[in-house]
Amino acid sequence: MTYKPKSEFLHEMQTRGFLQDCTDLQGLDERLLQGCMPAYIGFDATADSLHIGSLIQIMMLRWLQKTGHKPLPLMGGGTTKIGDPSGKDESRQLITAELIAENINGIQKVFAKYLSFGDGDNDAMMINNAEWLDKLNYIEFLRDIGKHFTINRMIAMESVKLRLDREQPLTFLEFNYMLLQAYDFMELNNRYGVAMQMGGSDQWGNIVNGIDLTRRLNKNTVYGLTTPLLTKADGSKMGKSANGAIWLNSDKLSPYEFWQFWRNTLDADVGKFLKLFTELPVSECNRLGSLTGQEINEAKIVLANEVTKLCHGAEASLNAANTARKVFEEDSSDENLPTLKLTANEALNGLSFTQALVRTGLVPSGKEAKRIIAGGGARLNDEPIIDAGFMLSETDLIQTPKISASKKKHALIKVT
Repeated sequence: MTYKPKSEFLHEMQTRGFLQDCTDLQGLDERLLQGCMPAYIGFDATADSLHIGSLIQIMMLRWLQKTGHKPLPLMGGGTTKIGDPSGKDESRQLITAELIAENINGIQKVFAKYLSFGDGDNDAMMINNAEWLDKLNYIEFLRDIGKHFTINRMIAMESVKLRLDREQPLTFLEFNYMLLQAYDFMELNNRYGVAMQMGGSDQWGNIVNGIDLTRRLNKNTVYGLTTPLLTKADGSKMGKSANGAIWLNSDKLSPYEFWQFWRNTLDADVGKFLKLFTELPVSECNRLGSLTGQEINEAKIVLANEVTKLCHGAEASLNAANTARKVFEEDSSDENLPTLKLTANEALNGLSFTQALVRTGLVPSGKEAKRIIAGGGARLNDEPIIDAGFMLSETDLIQTPKISASKKKHALIKVT
């Protein structure tokens, strides 16, 4: 893209590395310069929180609001009942309406931390597409909307083509997802004047479908913008660690564990992640990202502090940093470490060290716990554990022991 945007929002998107593709960059830039513009990103409610795989989209909505425009996070209360086939190797498990509602409540807590909601011109609005999708008349939908989609175009979409090429089943239910997502854009344009949909690069086909449908039926010009598929320097995808998803809600993952994930960022990713996930000036992000040797570790601490501050607040960020300093520099336990709570009855019969590692979340499975123990990485109160069958006694447990799966991964066990 050789065009240099004049609007503040697109300037931030381009200089910080958010921008992959745009349907009409100059046209969108000119529209943004005219004043407050509503835009949306869709999120399916498949869990009761979002993880860092969605953080790049959340930050886009935050920058949209910071630069004077109106963000609309769209909850897929309707589409979640079907499941988006984009980037998926197999069909999703269907989720009940009750569970979807619970998940949306959890996701709402995430957005409350990043966006300002209210009745102002550029205040955020959380919308649920079940408001219109649940009321659709199927025959009318096929007649009025389905006629604008050809099977030829639909099977050429990457998300569909991938599944068909691998001879993996693609249900008719999922095949309809792209129609419903396009309908969302048209409906949001009708109701709220939404002029742009944003999303990951895997959503390009769905976004273009929505633009085309809105142009045909609403006679309005709207835009699409996508972000690159975000990977770490080692090629792995963002969103998960070896121990599971890096959730954005503290009841799913402690602020300390969240902070620690960012502190362990690969050297080559520091500058990129600072630009994407913090609000530090780009020049400062570039400076920190260019540091080498021991100095890059200080940059990682800045990254962890800033990202945690946005997600969990300044106090939680400070507590996490202090806990890390005590654990790793002073080699002492701290109450802010992730904690497994046991009842007195549970402690009565003891707990195997292998299970302790799993239940504290330090490792994802018993197999991985045994591998850590065999490799000499397991510790109880900083003393090595080399027996995979080792049992923590009731006496051990009531003393609030610290267990470790490596030099940087620790947790406490507390009997309540």
